Parts: sequence; C-alpha cells; structure tokens
Amino acid sequence: MNKISVVGLGLAKQVFQVHGVDASGKVVIRKALRRKEVLTFFAQLKPCLIGMEACGGMHHWARTLGKLGHEVKAMAPAFVKPYLKSNKNDRNDAEAICEAVQRPSMRFVAIKSPEQQAVLHLHHARQLLVQQRVAIRNHIHGLLQEYGLSLRTGPKGLSQLWALLEDADNDLPDMIRVLLQTLKAQHDALIQECKVIEAQLQTWHKDNETSQRLETIPGVGLLTATALAAHLDQGQGFTNGRQLAAYLGLVPRQASSGGKNRLLSISKRGDGYLRTLLVHGARSLLRHVRKRLQAGQAGRNPWLEQLLQRCHPNEAAVALANKMARIAWVLVSRKETWRAPVLA
Repeated sequence: MNKISVVGLGLAKQVFQVHGVDASGKVVIRKALRRKEVLTFFAQLKPCLIGMEACGGMHHWARTLGKLGHEVKAMAPAFVKPYLKSNKNDRNDAEAICEAVQRPSMRFVAIKSPEQQAVLHLHHARQLLVQQRVAIRNHIHGLLQEYGLSLRTGPKGLSQLWALLEDADNDLPDMIRVLLQTLKAQHDALIQECKVIEAQLQTWHKDNETSQRLETIPGVGLLTATALAAHLDQGQGFTNGRQLAAYLGLVPRQASSGGKNRLLSISKRGDGYLRTLLVHGARSLLRHVRKRLQAGQAGRNPWLEQLLQRCHPNEAAVALANKMARIAWVLVSRKETWRAPVLA
C-alpha cells in the first residue's frame, strides 16, 4: 500500500470505491470500503494524490482527507466521463477518476470551507422557501378560478383574499374558506421564514469584507454579494474574470469549425442560481438607466447606454451581468472596492 501514489475515490452514501496506482501507473489496489473504514484506510497511506468527483459530501471528504496530509483534487463529473471505460459501475468510475486527476490540463473544483457552505445553504434554503411560497400562491389563484373569482397577480394579490372570504354572497363553500385560510397562513409563515434567513445573511455580510466589497458594484445587493463571496472566497479558483463569467454560463456557446467562428446563445453552464441573481441585478440597473434616458438626463454610463441602443434589453442584461461577474473577480482578487469610471 505504501507504493500508492494516486487514488481515485468514488464517493457514495455507504460504500466507497478505491482505485490506486503507483508512480508508473500500475494498478496497486481496487477495493470497496464501508463509510466507517475510509478514514482508517487513508490514515495508513503515505501522502498521495486523491481524486474525486464533485458531488454531495465532496467538500467534507476533501477537507477531512486533506488533514491527513493527502493532496485532494475534485473534478466536475462531466470532465471525468471521457475517461470511463466500458460500462458504468463503481469500479470503472473510480478508475476513470484516477486517470482524470493525473491529466495536466484537467480543471479542478475549489474546495469550500464549512463557512462558505453554510452561507450557500442559507441561499438554497431561502430559494426553496420562495418556490414553495410561489406554489401556494399559484394554488390559491387556481382554486379561486374554479369558483369564478380572481385576484391580482403577484404577491400583493393575496391582500384581497380576506375580503373574498368575508363576502357571504359568493359561492365559496365553507370547506374552501377554511382551506384558503390555511393556505394563506402557510404562505405568510414562509415569508417570515425567508426574512429570518435574510437576517442571518445580513449579519454574515456585515462581518465579511469580501461581501461588503462586492456590494459596492452597481446592481449587486445583499443576496448577490453574499452568494458571490461564498463562491469566490479570495478568487483563487479562477485565473481571471473571463473564467468566472464562463463558469457562470454568461458567455456564448461555440459551434466553430474550419476556421469559421460561429457564436450561439449563452451556455448557461455552472451555477444557475448565481447567474440568475446577476441577471436580475443587471435588469434592475438597466431599468434605472432607461428611466434616465427617457427623462433626457445626462448619461452616467455611456457603455451601457450605447449597448441599449443597439441590443435588445434582454441581451443588454446578460452582457451587463457578464461584466458584473468580471468586476466581482477583480474586486475579490485585488481586495478593492468598486470605483465609478471618470467620464471625460
């Protein structure tokens, strides 16, 4: 076992697959480990390179095995797939991981700290609550439509619900009135739970310099700043801002061949939640710019104003989100705050 230099580790809930090779690439071990056996096995190994796929539990195991002196590198499953031989099973997956982690051109996933994960889990939990809230609101609207009643669209529409419930002249059965009260109470409870999570994010934001620097970017608010700060840390996972924009799927897909470049729509790769936050922030900023232009006020951002003149607002929003992502990487990596450009 001391001859092992590279290990491919297939993660799972209970049974982990190990594929180890020596310095010459010869297979030394193929073994399945129970969860409780993993730490004991790797504690007996001399420090080596361990590869694993980016999946659930990956950050925990990467941190844990790193404390034992091993070098741990994680890869996106899509980059491991080309090295898979024959059929897919745990043994072949571990072998593919072992092969992929040794490639000099491989791209690796940055290992997150427990604090980074905690902040991102707050974001994901809030997003889940928002989805549940929207689902309940849509259910209430659809239920009322069955009885010939309708409310205003959006969250403010539910403010009319109590008037409908108190109206004895409509055809709502008593059971439906009770059901609507229950759904409305659940909807309001979800709103309060979202506010609790937002308060936690606000507290973390006040103590995090990176998040505060990111909030200085126009179009970046609390949610976007905290999510970006948790993802980027010190920006060491990306060489430049272009890589971050590509990671977020804010760059065009390519279908180039024979020296002819053909650009398609944006790739939408990477973290869809972060991309959504940046695009929504860009839309908000564009709305203010368009209002100033309609009012005939002097422009403060010539690049954005020219972009609006030649592009559809949706295209301008994506282009601005791309630029915001690049600016975010610069601020994080250089530990700077955003400064408005000086107009000539």
